Amino acid sequence: MKILLCDDQAVIRDGLEMLLKLEQDFQIVGSACDGAEAIELATQKQPDIILMDLKMPGTNGIEATRQIRAKFPHIKILVLTTYDDDEWVFDAIRAGASGYLLKDTSRQKIIEAIRGTMDGKFFVDPNVAGKLMNQVVTNQKQPTSLLTEKLTERELDVLRLIAKGFNNSDIAKQLHLSEGTVRNHVSGILEKLSVSDRTQAAVIAIQHGL
Repeated sequence: MKILLCDDQAVIRDGLEMLLKLEQDFQIVGSACDGAEAIELATQKQPDIILMDLKMPGTNGIEATRQIRAKFPHIKILVLTTYDDDEWVFDAIRAGASGYLLKDTSRQKIIEAIRGTMDGKFFVDPNVAGKLMNQVVTNQKQPTSLLTEKLTERELDVLRLIAKGFNNSDIAKQLHLSEGTVRNHVSGILEKLSVSDRTQAAVIAIQHGL
């Protein structure tokens, strides 16, 4: 699993690299000090996942996430920051982040989040999860019927499970489908909802009361 680190503090980058290198299936392919360098290294190294800080000089993590996800939608981005302000959380998710952790998260939880994110799960620190859900509920504007007009009944079943954090393997077991069929349904859902990843699809599902 190829991992790129992005943080403006060298001590954080070095510490993460030392901790993550202990995992045999992890490979640190690069270390960026700001968003601009992260974009450059993402292009060169093609990591599987990026641990992204947010508030950095120059190009911040939000803009870097947005640009990287637009160019390389297969690259997962897991936010690791000290900021739990509403604005940072919502902007990161809207930019395409697949998860949001705070820097006081334990090493084991970070490792679990990296592996889970690669499996399609969505990890949010408990300290910010409530804010995210409150914002989603508060901004609920569209009736469920608007989703039912766009998606088939089976796609709605898949979307409900995506919103619960299930990966493709879990969804396949729940709905008694093959993983290939689930992947096809997920691709169709993302296309019909005009979103780039399952995290954004999950937010839309919750916004519509699904």
